[in-house]
Amino acid sequence: MAFHLEPVSFSELPGWSADDPAPVIASLRRCHRHATEVKPYKTGSLGISVGDLLPAFEAAGSDFSDAAAARAFFEAQFVPFRICPEEKRTGFVTAFYEPEIEVRAGPDAEFRFPFYRRPSDLVDIDDTNRPAGMDPYFVFGRRRDGRIEEFPDRRAIEEGFLSGRGLEIAYARSKVDVFFVHVQGAARLIYPDGSRRRITYAAKTGHRFSAVGKLLIDRGEIDAATVSMASIRAWLAAHADRADEVLWHNRSFIFFREAPVEEEGLGPVAAAKVPLEPGRSLAVDRLIHTFGVPFYVASETLTHLDGGHPFGRLMLALDTGSAIVGPARGDIFTGSGDQAGELAGCVRNDAEFFIFVPRAASVRYRPQSSHG
Repeated sequence: MAFHLEPVSFSELPGWSADDPAPVIASLRRCHRHATEVKPYKTGSLGISVGDLLPAFEAAGSDFSDAAAARAFFEAQFVPFRICPEEKRTGFVTAFYEPEIEVRAGPDAEFRFPFYRRPSDLVDIDDTNRPAGMDPYFVFGRRRDGRIEEFPDRRAIEEGFLSGRGLEIAYARSKVDVFFVHVQGAARLIYPDGSRRRITYAAKTGHRFSAVGKLLIDRGEIDAATVSMASIRAWLAAHADRADEVLWHNRSFIFFREAPVEEEGLGPVAAAKVPLEPGRSLAVDRLIHTFGVPFYVASETLTHLDGGHPFGRLMLALDTGSAIVGPARGDIFTGSGDQAGELAGCVRNDAEFFIFVPRAASVRYRPQSSHG
């Protein structure tokens, strides 16, 4: 997707003078630890590398409790550029959250819809082992009788393909709840004794993600102007006899791994291998962008996240997703629980995206650079 970068001043960022980006600095420190002690992040096609980010990572060693000092830190370390897609001037932002779901360790008459661990016959696919003719989109498949094929899809699994293999982590009350945990990619499971465990993304079948909201809009079942997670849930509840057919339209199916809830105030460990900071973490297209890069997102129409004021906030690229495609496309993590879900479910807004390029690397992006 073609786009170019347009250098701007910090004073041109809508709402920058009122933002408090101190939480992003804490996330930078976490990225620094992972990228230097565990594994560097893969460089996206835009070309900003972990090496470019290291000066900012290293300068983020102190706490910045004062908003002005936090802004001064970013002004010293980065140069902002507006991301300008060639096809459309503005970008688009949505949001996601971590659901909290009541579960049981074993099935009963009420709790009978499972979350699954990764099956042993699910294998990673790349150019070295992808069978001839298989869609190159697939990065997972099934090993069967010494060969690799497509893994069965959502419908096959929900109709029993994995039954009897002992892969169930826990059981939820609602198939729709399970579906939306798949969409979000993580959840906090609440057991009858009050204990909590987190499940996070481990793998998927490999099939393309298909948004059921778009399907319902295309069929004239839901108004595009008012579509939200709540309206989709309401439609599914009112049309229980048709729910399976709609949910099965999304052939993608997610497998999970268990993890403890170590810090109540932080979200799950995401694709960048660090916990998500609520309200300050952004899922981006990882083929273009590099984890650990700050983005400033501004939207005049997105007001409910900031008490009725237009949205303008610095965020850090820490996650990705099948539906997050393009240079100016982002998904905001709003936090955990029902309230966070209410906030996330209504976010579908045009937005301006500004990428913060490390100061030393910014010379590579002046004058305007075109990318495809």
